[in-house]
Amino acid sequence: MSRFWKVLVLLQLHVAFCTAQGVRTEFASAQEGAALSSGAPQIAAWTALKVQHAYGLPEAKPKEKGTLTVNSQGLTFTGKSSRYTMPWREITAVSTGSEKVEMWGTTGRIVRMAIPDGGGLAAASVMHHKVNQLTVEFHDPGVAYHGAVFYLPANDAARVLNAYSQLPAKPIDAARDLPAVHAEQEAVACRQPLPGVLVAAPDWNHADVPAAYRALVYEHIVDRLQRVQGAVHVYREGELDQQHACPQYTISISIMNFKPGSQVERATMGPVGFFVGKTQMTFSATITDATGQLHVTEQLHAAVRGESESKNVADGVAKSLAKRYSATLKQFESTRAGTGPAYSRLR
Repeated sequence: MSRFWKVLVLLQLHVAFCTAQGVRTEFASAQEGAALSSGAPQIAAWTALKVQHAYGLPEAKPKEKGTLTVNSQGLTFTGKSSRYTMPWREITAVSTGSEKVEMWGTTGRIVRMAIPDGGGLAAASVMHHKVNQLTVEFHDPGVAYHGAVFYLPANDAARVLNAYSQLPAKPIDAARDLPAVHAEQEAVACRQPLPGVLVAAPDWNHADVPAAYRALVYEHIVDRLQRVQGAVHVYREGELDQQHACPQYTISISIMNFKPGSQVERATMGPVGFFVGKTQMTFSATITDATGQLHVTEQLHAAVRGESESKNVADGVAKSLAKRYSATLKQFESTRAGTGPAYSRLR
């Protein structure tokens, strides 16, 4: 082959190669532009292996162990008997934190209290470990609010939080940011209220409460109310479209006081330690009905010590509220039916 033809063939191959490279570059640019325009997060997939679901995730049992997968779609918890995905677009907040858990439970506390000359303080410094909490607040497909708490290694919790912080700002969802309903429209909607009770989003503005406590309080209240005899349905915040319906009853709560407990304090005070260093929460709970005839406000208090304090104090508040709700409704319904004493409308 002459030198001329060799040069010509090399030029043709060079042109073909450059053309292919250009096509690939344009295609990649088009893909990147489409991803950016759609706002889809670009997150490398990874999985946290040692994860325990504490409470709050639909379809998952409390204390169920499994894995938490993080990818561009969201967070997926996979346990032995459940699997649930929380898409990024439905997640409203992600928080991390830690809670001290006493080793050996009650036995460990008794051992430390029996150590003389302040030895309980030294023992307390080593006879506990920290569990790292990951709290995820999100909406389910029905737009209802949920708060799920997980325990997982600290590095994994930080990676999840970092992934969420890198997501682009969410666009305004017109379906969820509905305009305020006029009083006339609300009155019409409430002439035929839906049977059941709505647990409104709690007011946390009066005290600094960790995210895990906030989520667990709400989830335990919903769970406890669902067990109340005669309960028709318990609605979550966001579940009811205010343009179409309102609940028969509504429970609104606001926290008045929060004091975290101290396991070290409990360990250093001997037998007295059983009565100090408790985690304490005080709430104001208001129960109303759609007609405006019922308006009762009461204070609830819960104090616990020991392991899983965030879960136990939350369930303590929820248990008290469920009892008050059940008793209030019985008295209110009997009054309306004319079979009970006159009901005092409290404010």
